Amino acid sequence: MLKNIPTHLIAGPLGAGKTSLIHQLLAQKPAAERWAVLINEFGQIGLDAALLDSGADGIAFAEVAGGCLCCVNGAPFRVGLARLLRKARPDRLLIEPSGLGHPGELWRQLAAPPWVGVLALQPAVLVLDAAALAAGEALPASQAEALAAAGLLVLNKAESLDESARIRLAERLPPRPLYWTCQGALPLALLPGLAARAEPGAGPPGEAPELAEVWLDPGRPVCASQVRAEGWSIGWRWHASQRFALSAVQRWLAGLPWRRAKLVLRTEAGWLSGNALNGEPIRWQPSEWRRDSRLELIFADAGDEAALQAGMTACRLPE
Repeated sequence: MLKNIPTHLIAGPLGAGKTSLIHQLLAQKPAAERWAVLINEFGQIGLDAALLDSGADGIAFAEVAGGCLCCVNGAPFRVGLARLLRKARPDRLLIEPSGLGHPGELWRQLAAPPWVGVLALQPAVLVLDAAALAAGEALPASQAEALAAAGLLVLNKAESLDESARIRLAERLPPRPLYWTCQGALPLALLPGLAARAEPGAGPPGEAPELAEVWLDPGRPVCASQVRAEGWSIGWRWHASQRFALSAVQRWLAGLPWRRAKLVLRTEAGWLSGNALNGEPIRWQPSEWRRDSRLELIFADAGDEAALQAGMTACRLPE
């Protein structure tokens, strides 16, 4: 096993482009290195691992769904991270906390036992939506708190901002290194702490064995929802044998007031993934994920779970 594993926190508010940035970094991974990615999502289903999975060798994923990773002393986080480290034996670890979470608190907890000596925290990367900030949108307090301590501020979605707009926005931010980009593109050489290397050593804290998943009825999905102060989420996982009509999914989603939509679906056009904010059209792209179909929606307020279940089911193609 390894110790002092270089660990990079990739934080930022909902929809800023954290997943896109991690996808770009994974594409630049040195062939000889093993990387691991731990993902936290607000909802219970978990989509980012499916969105990031490209089938590339040397990359392992784990998810801790259902809220904020800042409670890292809780059993789900400790078990999930320990299991990932033992399975992947990574040379480098990326952690993506929920955009609705508290990155500053997560940072403080990761620097404490039982992770001291196991992880070597590098300066955090905070991904921001430059266009939204320039238009006057405020950062959530939990994200703003993390600005001053970040090792790099990635100003994503900056393609529409001219030089004067960038200067005005930079003046409103703490004096931290800035990188302006779009689509989450970041050269690996700019990742803070890239020169750090893991060392031979003892393994992470022990963990419980992973339980195998069994589908009793492939025609029935796993559905999970939760309500928190930050919003309400509902999501589904369908057996990989089930297919969905792409046009029906698009019409159904267009009629719902969601804040965030993420999905990986098997459709008549093949396996596709997508995500969007605030009712925008889904940006579809081919997906290498084949384990199951997943869809997760975040709303400001709790909705009619039965009606949403019926709407999702109606998009399924006959077997």
